[in-house]
Amino acid sequence: MNSTQNEKLEQLNRADAATAQSELERCCGSARWVEQMLAARPFASKAALFSAAEQLWHKLGREDWLEAFSHHPKIGDIDSLRAKFASTKQWAEGEQKGVQEASQEVLEALARGNKEYEARFGYIFIVCATGKSAAEMLTVLEERLTNAAEHEVKIAMLEQAKITRIRLEKLLS
Repeated sequence: MNSTQNEKLEQLNRADAATAQSELERCCGSARWVEQMLAARPFASKAALFSAAEQLWHKLGREDWLEAFSHHPKIGDIDSLRAKFASTKQWAEGEQKGVQEASQEVLEALARGNKEYEARFGYIFIVCATGKSAAEMLTVLEERLTNAAEHEVKIAMLEQAKITRIRLEKLLS
């Protein structure tokens, strides 16, 4: 771990509860996860932070996962990125960079797929978009629409865990 990461980890460890809570909420929107991460401080290392984040996330339940999902903009929904998600806007825009260069046709297909997904499962489509083009995300969305509900929520939960890890890395950078 470089000196910047050490410094950022120490800042998180020493921060007052409100500041640390705000920082952790940028990484994951589950209130219970944030509370448990606050209680787990101080973290001895970056690895300890990531390990706690993962272990605590997997111990949570469906309602906690759905709460975290609700803190994400829909894939390709630039308007919601700007309005509702101002605190994570920069991170989410970077994560969804592949959407910025998409054709109108792909964007419209993503919008339709998102609507169908939300109607079928009751929450927005969650995918770790980092490094994926809009077309790749559309393919993943279409494939996941065929999943059984209980299987799909677990896939979405695992995707949220990937997003949280990436955001924790950004927090330390």
